[in-house]
This record gives sequence, structure tokens and C-alpha cells, in this order.
Amino acid sequence: MGIKDDAVEVRAQGWRTLAALHGSIEAELERALQASNELSVVEYTVLDALSRQDGWHMRMQQLARATALSSSATTRLVNRLEDRGLLTRILCADDRRGIYTELTGAGQKLLEAAKPVHDETLASALEAAEAVPELEPLVRALGALQVV
Repeated sequence: MGIKDDAVEVRAQGWRTLAALHGSIEAELERALQASNELSVVEYTVLDALSRQDGWHMRMQQLARATALSSSATTRLVNRLEDRGLLTRILCADDRRGIYTELTGAGQKLLEAAKPVHDETLASALEAAEAVPELEPLVRALGALQVV
């Protein structure tokens, strides 16, 4: 195995480690959010992303990027959340092709109820992951990230 091959393997191993950590945390969040608030992780992500926007709205394309979903999957998800009264869609006044997705009062209330569950579960899952030798360096690196 040459130097290039070693570098590729190191990156691949890093990616597998990251994927394992993500999968583990996502599974814990999914269980906790479903049990406490009947929300999936991606539904929580949508509500959270919208709550962070000025005016609590985003274009559908922005929401797709924030949730790492395809446009069609984002549309289906928005339909479900709209049916539950958690968000609404608004036509963009200056671009009639544009559609904004906006958090409703009910969506904000559900997010506020789910946030402590999300945050406690995330902290617990990261603490458990830190005890796994293969995951510990990655968890420490996450803790060292500076939010801008």
C-alpha cells in the first residue's frame, strides 16, 4: 500500500467513524423525540431551522439544504408538517415562483417543548459516544468547534 493509498484509507476510516457517530446520535434523538413529542429528527430539524430565521420563514430550497433532503422529500415533509398545523407556506411577494415556509405558533410551541428533550438526549448521546475509544477523538473535536 502506497502513501496515497494510506491517505485514502485514513479518510475512509474517518468518514466511517463520523457516520457511526451520526447514526448513533440520530437513533437516540429519534427515539426520544418520537416518545416525548411525536416528532422525527428531521421534523425537529425543520422546526428548529425555521425558528432561527428572521420572521421564522425560509424558501423551500433553503429548507432542503438545512435538512439535507431532496426537493421532493422536503416538499413531502413540509406537506406533513403543514397538515399538522406546525408550519405554513406563503407565496413570495417579489417572486411569484418563490414559496416561503413559515413556522406557526403551534410549531413554535411544539419546538419549545421538544428542545429540552433534544438537547438532553444529544448531550447524553455524546457523553456515551465519548466513552467509545474510536469515537472519543471525534466527540472531543465537536466540543472544540467554535460557533460563529
